[in-house]
Amino acid sequence: MPIHLDRVTESAVPGPGASVLRTRALRKDYGSGAGLVRAVGGVDLDVAAGEAIGVMGPSGCGKSTLLHLLGGLDQPTAGEVWVNGRRTDRLSQRALARMRQSEVGFVFQAFHLMGELTAQENVELPSLLAGLPPEEARRRALSLLGQVGLADRADHLPTALSGGERQRVAIARALANRPAIVLADEPTGNLDSAATGEVLRLLEALHRSGLTLVVVTHDARVAAIADRVVSMRDGAFDGGSGGTESRGGPLSRPTGIGS
Repeated sequence: MPIHLDRVTESAVPGPGASVLRTRALRKDYGSGAGLVRAVGGVDLDVAAGEAIGVMGPSGCGKSTLLHLLGGLDQPTAGEVWVNGRRTDRLSQRALARMRQSEVGFVFQAFHLMGELTAQENVELPSLLAGLPPEEARRRALSLLGQVGLADRADHLPTALSGGERQRVAIARALANRPAIVLADEPTGNLDSAATGEVLRLLEALHRSGLTLVVVTHDARVAAIADRVVSMRDGAFDGGSGGTESRGGPLSRPTGIGS
């Protein structure tokens, strides 16, 4: 499935090797005193432009909380978050909303499509909210739906789509404003094996096109499309911030992905 992202050539995303996402001593606490829970503790992470990172770990280890902190959906207790060269952990809620709108695309396990909108309207919505003229937003949405293999489903409501089709619509929506980075939280968690394969092939095609990805998962098939895999446990990376595996190590590439 060919994917062509204008962002790779048009945007101000740093060149290959430059960090598009960076954290330093990132921490997120809930509660206080004897009830203190440290969901994320002292995480250092650097993600280069065009890199795909897999974050693996058991349920409750802090993966999703980390992803929310990276994308500005939640604010850290301490530490720094930098997105595309801009420190975001000190931004106001309004500024964070603008940053999420222009710099970050999100893909969630539960899709989070608007049930009363068609696939095309769901994909159009971020562009319309960003101020793009309706005709341009519509053109972009139809182009993206074509790229994810759903041109013939543009006028379907989410209830008329399979789980895999809904997730592909969600991926198209994440790309609507040509983000610097896409953050995916268990993107195949609600899918069967066939739909998982479709979404994996799409994510790898996006990565090959130059998109920067951070994918949180407990599924080795998903993590195996990444350039690096970071293992997380009890809110921290195993072995410290440098505890990573390269693709081609213990996690092998799934058969048929990227072929």
